[in-house]
Amino acid sequence: MSALRSNTAGKLYGHDISAIEIERGGRLFQLARNLGMSEFLTELLGQWHPQHAKTQSEAEHEAGQEFAIDLMILRHEAEALGIRPTTAEIAAVVTKIRAFRSDAGSFDLKKYNDIVQNALGPLGFSEAQIEELAGDQIRLDRVKELVSTGVTVSQAESRTTFEQIYSKFEVSVVRFKTSDVANEVKISDDEIAKYYEGAKEQLKSEEKRKVQFVALTLSEAEKKLTGKERIDALQKLSDKANDVAQALAEKNADFAVVAGKFQLPVKTTGDFSQAAPDPELKQDSQLIQSAFQLSNDEPTSEPIQGADGFYILHLAGITPARPLTLAEAKPKIVEALKARKERELLTTRAANVAHDLGEALKAGDTLAKAAQKLNLKLEKLPSFSLADELQPKASSAPETIPDLPMIKNAVADLHANEVADPIPTSDGAVVAVMEKRDPPDPAQAGTNRASLDERILRGKRAMMFSEWLQERRRFAGVQATAPS
Repeated sequence: MSALRSNTAGKLYGHDISAIEIERGGRLFQLARNLGMSEFLTELLGQWHPQHAKTQSEAEHEAGQEFAIDLMILRHEAEALGIRPTTAEIAAVVTKIRAFRSDAGSFDLKKYNDIVQNALGPLGFSEAQIEELAGDQIRLDRVKELVSTGVTVSQAESRTTFEQIYSKFEVSVVRFKTSDVANEVKISDDEIAKYYEGAKEQLKSEEKRKVQFVALTLSEAEKKLTGKERIDALQKLSDKANDVAQALAEKNADFAVVAGKFQLPVKTTGDFSQAAPDPELKQDSQLIQSAFQLSNDEPTSEPIQGADGFYILHLAGITPARPLTLAEAKPKIVEALKARKERELLTTRAANVAHDLGEALKAGDTLAKAAQKLNLKLEKLPSFSLADELQPKASSAPETIPDLPMIKNAVADLHANEVADPIPTSDGAVVAVMEKRDPPDPAQAGTNRASLDERILRGKRAMMFSEWLQERRRFAGVQATAPS
């Protein structure tokens, strides 16, 4: 198909890369996630973060595209370095993939067969793609070893990190809720008008789309198929979808006429936005994304694979975004101003409490006395160490404690009777106080120091690999077309 249609998605090493290659890499991203290869995905995506995404599904789509490019670079560079995984090495990695492990930690052939029979077909894949990803895991590990040669963990670094990670913390917090100050915030008409004048360009209605589409999907009986039979049925649909796409690529092709030739009924949506998709398309986020990537110059999509078949979309109309009037924009403006004022009020209040609490403790007051003077409600957290994150089963801190990871991060370097800067949270802010910090049990050093050093070393190697990958991206001259 890439030879039949103009679908260049960018350039890599001076050569065109097709949208089909990027789409396939995105499906490999989905497969790797389904297989539980989270560390592999994290290290390959490195410092990437969404650039254009407005929703979670769009962010996942962008991540898949970025993964596809990074995977091409990894394979290219590994080949140049002479890294070629053997069949035996690939088989060994497959048996260690999380999705194929039993509760006891051994390779579970039944789990493997279940995934092969039921999870690969909808992605258009077979066992070969599992082996493909296992080979990529080997390539990544080997490259990491090469680029981090000579990286070590010093005794001082090991000791300092061990003391920080395994110290026992006694922490209390004061919580500030946005809801507590909601009634104190008032928004005037003058503020609304001023905001509107300064943000007219951004205050617009949502763009809406209307599309026609054909669906080449499994019959009700075929949906019950598994394994090779399901893959074969999907392959027939894929072949037909490609034939339809090829016919639509012909000059002056009419969508309805082509659909009629292939005896495919054409469905038409109503006008819909990304936030409120049409019921005909909302079952698959890929369809919504594709609909908003169509343009008058390229009104027809490539075949889009869903769980039970393929879809081809055709742009039927665009209702462009338009500037909102003051009356139309008012609810959004009030919401934005209210949220900003509540956050500012809460941040100021939390900062003042953190300062006053810190001064009282420096003056010699106990935490209880200082809290009483300032009329604060203290919440005592269960004692914890940062190592609880490394050993979840040994954690004494319930997972239900709100914002605990952020609190741990904020107090990591504090000493007894020190107060952390206010921590913004999803529903307000938190001020944390270190009541007591006990040093690690020396008996833990023998059992945990070596494993901690290994984690530090892995982190350093991952960082080195991330820097190497960024440099190789520059060398490759990555040029990707931004999603519309």
